[in-house]
Amino acid sequence: MYELVQVEKRSYYINCPAKIGVYRTNDTDVYLIDSGNDKEAGRKVRQIMDKNGWKLKAILNTHSNADHIGGNRYLQKQTDCPIFANGIEAAFTRHPLLEPSFLYGGYPPGELRHKFLMAQGSEVRDISDTAFPREIEIIPLPGHFFDMVGFRTPDDVVFLADCISSRETLDKYGIPFIYDVDAYLKTLDMVETMQAVMFVPAHTEASADIVELVCYNRIKVLEIADRILDFCKTAVTFEEILQEMFNRYGLVMNFEQYVLVGSTIRSYMSWLRDTKKANVRFENNRILWERS
Repeated sequence: MYELVQVEKRSYYINCPAKIGVYRTNDTDVYLIDSGNDKEAGRKVRQIMDKNGWKLKAILNTHSNADHIGGNRYLQKQTDCPIFANGIEAAFTRHPLLEPSFLYGGYPPGELRHKFLMAQGSEVRDISDTAFPREIEIIPLPGHFFDMVGFRTPDDVVFLADCISSRETLDKYGIPFIYDVDAYLKTLDMVETMQAVMFVPAHTEASADIVELVCYNRIKVLEIADRILDFCKTAVTFEEILQEMFNRYGLVMNFEQYVLVGSTIRSYMSWLRDTKKANVRFENNRILWERS
């Protein structure tokens, strides 16, 4: 864990729960792509940089989920490096309470105010800032989270953040977190046609060919939608749909799973409603969902 893996002449990743990209501009200066899940991750990254005689020029955040920005504050305090993020992701990175609040739909209880869902805040610039390293290509990857992006380094390595999950994760947990289903499917379509020397997703193995895995992710997304619609043959409440999906995929509910899976299923319901595959009606002060 936290092994430095060289992909191309100047592109590396640190192998950890959410892979951290490294792009070396010269013998001493490096950019990080994400920073790991907490202060300890940041400390291990700093040790790797010190061992190689590298200086951190900036952190480029793909998105604001806590496991990708958790090392930001430590590394920024240690090195005074700038941090860049895109749009809404920059706001969430500055104000991490937004993540559990968004997921819960209100002020989150204590069980949700922890480092897994709420990193420490850090000072952030938007990626439109003139100081952003323009030799690194920004690739919009919406769907998993609000304004998520990936990055292509000059030696043609693409860091894909969380836009695809591993087969093992999909088979074990069944319902990956998705904020916008329509945008997520469009991102999969785009990524499927991309070419690169190497692709580095955050939560699965780096590979020169990711087409098969992209297709598997798409299959799983559509499978979830089909199972929701199958359950909605008769009018049901959202909580009944959520219970069915937990049972169908063998999940056990707690606060974290309730907000992560619950937020995802709500996003599915919005997509099914927008695509006219599901209808809603209000009855006895309840909202009922039904297949069209």
